Amino acid sequence: MEGERRVIVSALQFACTDDVSTNVDKAEQLVREAHSKGANIVLIQELFEGYYFCQAQREDFFRRAKPYKGHPTILRMQKLAKELGVVIPVSFFEEANNAHYNSVAVIDADGYQEKFYFNPGDTGFKVFETKFAKIGIAICWDQWFPEAARAMVLQGAEILFYPTAIGSEPQDDGLDSRDHWKRVMQGHAGANLVPLVASNRIGKEIIETEHGKSKITFYGNSFIAGPTGEIIASANDKDEDILVAEFELDKIKSKRHSWGVFRDRRPELYKVLLTLDGCNP
Repeated sequence: MEGERRVIVSALQFACTDDVSTNVDKAEQLVREAHSKGANIVLIQELFEGYYFCQAQREDFFRRAKPYKGHPTILRMQKLAKELGVVIPVSFFEEANNAHYNSVAVIDADGYQEKFYFNPGDTGFKVFETKFAKIGIAICWDQWFPEAARAMVLQGAEILFYPTAIGSEPQDDGLDSRDHWKRVMQGHAGANLVPLVASNRIGKEIIETEHGKSKITFYGNSFIAGPTGEIIASANDKDEDILVAEFELDKIKSKRHSWGVFRDRRPELYKVLLTLDGCNP
């Protein structure tokens, strides 16, 4: 019967230290609090184990990567997900032999996990069948691309999740992309008629780079959007937060089907999207 499938989603927002155990403790605390608010799927921000080291090109930062199998943070979150009966996408820096990936492990409510990594030419965009919903996850730069969102919803994603780490630009302190960032992802939700959950960190992080000190002030503004792109819940740019929103998936599905944006697609006209310059395949 329409309207029976309900899901409560949550986005976490907190400042990271550069100590793994402190950050993982904080993430677990907030996941538990989100669960106490009824959350079924809880999104933690991107690469939450430490400072956002991607702003620097330093060889020693590769030591932060760990293999997927036996990863201590993933194992801990598996145990937590099973205990609470929640779904937890976990962003982590993965070492796979001589390759390194910005990866996510999607841990279902029974503690079972699947992995998706984000590196050109590897897995493509995937959708995960969880206890509560089919979910799509994109990370980092992919949050800006409507093609990624559409690819996931075409595969059946009912909710889109974006763990992120975004703030000021080290090369331009005057550049503030927060409103642009939010509007782009609100567009993903509205264009595909699906809810969207974005989790970002807060705080100022300073890292030594090959060119001296680099500073990023992360602007938070984590949010949950509804299926027309409307903001359902949002955080500010300074405070730790736990956002929660409930959606009726079958009701949204009916609206998505009746709106016709998938029925009336013309894939044969979109071949230009397979090119880099709009001309050459």
